[in-house]
Amino acid sequence: MAPGTAGIRIPGSSGGVRPLRLLGDPVLRTACAPVTVFDGELLRLVEDMFATMYAEGGVGLAANQIGVPLRVFVYDCPDDEDVRHLGSIVNPVLTEVDGVVVTGEEGCLSVPGVRAGTPRFDRAVVEGLDLTGRPLRIEGTGFFARCLQHEAGHLDGGLFLDHLTGLRRRRALRATRRRGLTFADPVSG
Repeated sequence: MAPGTAGIRIPGSSGGVRPLRLLGDPVLRTACAPVTVFDGELLRLVEDMFATMYAEGGVGLAANQIGVPLRVFVYDCPDDEDVRHLGSIVNPVLTEVDGVVVTGEEGCLSVPGVRAGTPRFDRAVVEGLDLTGRPLRIEGTGFFARCLQHEAGHLDGGLFLDHLTGLRRRRALRATRRRGLTFADPVSG
């Protein structure tokens, strides 16, 4: 153990990597159910989510991305000032978005190999609960705000692709088809 790390628990270190659900899987297009029980199963889920997120090189992961239709997401994401934000939130609701809309490159572990300039607000607030059921409020700016909006959207059955328009959308959908992924548009079916 490295000096000064005694007693520090690294998220995901006791978790197992679970298979990712990919674009076309119906669980990604279904609104997730609220968590009602705060127990060891929830802790195990979050540990597995961190382990999976780290194994896949992501900065955030929603529970439905590993096939669990519950309102939980984890994150380990920097903001634009390179400040690290690390944690999880249960039953999150995106309560505020404001600031300028920034179009920045975005991708998704469930849509491998596809990235596109995606418009997002520069500030976001998510409110929910911690792993013991206590109220939790998370505020983010810049890239971290993008992460909060992205993960909260997953729990409502959304994908970053839904925020694309015009040429960006056409290119991203063409890229999904080239990778053999199926895009079900929630608006047109």
